[in-house]
Amino acid sequence: MRDMNATVESETTTTASAQGEPPWLHVRREPFEYGMLPLPSLMHHDGVGSLRELREKLLDKSIPQTSWQSGGGNASEDSSAMAQQPSRRVGVAAIVECLGLSEAHALLVLDTLASVLPDGDDCDQLARAYAAEIDTVGAHVDDLLLFLYIQIYRRVPPRSHKDPAAVADVWPSTSPFDGFFSTLSPLQVRPTRKSVPCQVEEEVHQLAFVQKHLSSLLALLVDLEEDGAKVLSVGSFDRLGIIFRPVDAQCNARSLSQTAPFFAGSDPDMPAVPVPLAQAHDWILEHISTQAQRTKCSGKENGPNEENDITMIDAVGAQAWVQNGVTKNREWCFEGLTFVDGVTKVSTIKSESDVTGDTLKVSNCHDAVVYVLAPTKYASVFGCSDSIVVLGAVGKAVRIEHCERVQVIVPCARICIANCRECVFFLGVNQRPLILGNNYNLQVAPFNTFYPKLEAHLAQVRVDPTVNRWDKILTLGVIDPHDSLPHPAGVADAQAEGASVVPPDRFTNFLIPRWNGGESEQNFTRANPFLLPKLYLMAQQQRNKAMENLRHLLQNVPLDDNRKRDLSNAIHAHFKEWLYGSGNIRQLYDLQIADKGTE
Repeated sequence: MRDMNATVESETTTTASAQGEPPWLHVRREPFEYGMLPLPSLMHHDGVGSLRELREKLLDKSIPQTSWQSGGGNASEDSSAMAQQPSRRVGVAAIVECLGLSEAHALLVLDTLASVLPDGDDCDQLARAYAAEIDTVGAHVDDLLLFLYIQIYRRVPPRSHKDPAAVADVWPSTSPFDGFFSTLSPLQVRPTRKSVPCQVEEEVHQLAFVQKHLSSLLALLVDLEEDGAKVLSVGSFDRLGIIFRPVDAQCNARSLSQTAPFFAGSDPDMPAVPVPLAQAHDWILEHISTQAQRTKCSGKENGPNEENDITMIDAVGAQAWVQNGVTKNREWCFEGLTFVDGVTKVSTIKSESDVTGDTLKVSNCHDAVVYVLAPTKYASVFGCSDSIVVLGAVGKAVRIEHCERVQVIVPCARICIANCRECVFFLGVNQRPLILGNNYNLQVAPFNTFYPKLEAHLAQVRVDPTVNRWDKILTLGVIDPHDSLPHPAGVADAQAEGASVVPPDRFTNFLIPRWNGGESEQNFTRANPFLLPKLYLMAQQQRNKAMENLRHLLQNVPLDDNRKRDLSNAIHAHFKEWLYGSGNIRQLYDLQIADKGTE
């Protein structure tokens, strides 16, 4: 045992040595997974020069400083001083004028940026703004520039060039996911999952992008001294928090400026002296985490054994995931991922205790019912078919991709739907649902359920149940300029197919089972917190009234006891036949097992 412990300790020391001393800077996946917008006008292929020019234009249009934005203050002598301070923040109007976007697309840019900004204790105010406040709060110019720069991630490679060296230097290279799923339905993907690229390959791709473009990213933020030297201020350095997540040796997140030794200990009243650009660049390269690259090189990227019917887990090093209802753990604690993968022909229910971290990924579930009733910041549903997926409150963004015949029920701040077929979405959403890509026969409807802790979860992740824009669909193009696929001629400007609205007379509530009734019910949610539109509410009331009339009629029908017994048996027989014919009998058995497991 002592030798084994010594071996483990030696391996740990070797790994730490290869990684460098803490703190480590982990590349945040959120901007790349939830922040890519298929708007060609956002992709500045000529790099830093044009973005620096754009920076000056945006600063000229910045929002006037207000007492609310600067934290308050009642003294009249402070008002004139604050009015003279540049806010360095821009709203929709400035983005429309400087980027040439429509007002709807400019608001989409602001909202998407808000969804991918880090939201820790010292976060930018846009990261925690409610939907109605986003334009008023505005975006910091440097955050917006970094967001615009990373829009070139996974861009379409240029046409072939006679100079092989120039072609080889094109960045980024094709993502391993590009082109694989766009031509396959979820049911076609499932038999070939062994050949599906794993999550870690995408994270390695993100890391390589940041490493290659670090100099350009820093160049967007530099200030020039009187002697022409390029320096970074503590405020500009902190803006890199959209890309990097600093973590110490105990896997605790820290602020970026307090992590770097040249800015540690500085405060707003006495900011640290700006540092040379080269010094900041070298320190970041020294401390950037290459865990994903080492994981890939270790040969673990294919995940668990094929017979376990689960992939992309070991490679990511997630804290927890769920396979056919069983929660499993991993060691890579700072990644904060929970996977629900490969659930097939079974129902699974997961609550807060089963979810670790801020990001949930539901993938490759078929003919299943998945309940994940926990608050998260990000959630994605990928490659599922013939299933029902019920998610808890999601405070930042939801992304649904490559699903067929799936019902998704989710209360969230934002949702993006791409490349789905014959799906129905029951939404409580604060911002306009975004639909893009190649879709067919999608439907949307108001949010239609609740569970005991829903209102508490909504408040925790800052989703406003008084605002529901479920039917205010925003569609973008069929073609995503970030992918590397060949596309037929004439479809570059085509708009994605939107979604129709579920008619009020076809709308029904969804009942989430209660399986842990032993908890206190003092603050439980007892009704849908999202108000139904009037037509849907009236249709629901009419349906309830018809049911009551039928129940009253059956109870008072003038029959003798034997005939009443025959009628009751006939009703039960038809109900049982429906349970078996619809497949819902399996869900009842699964829920009984889940209920026994919580006792």
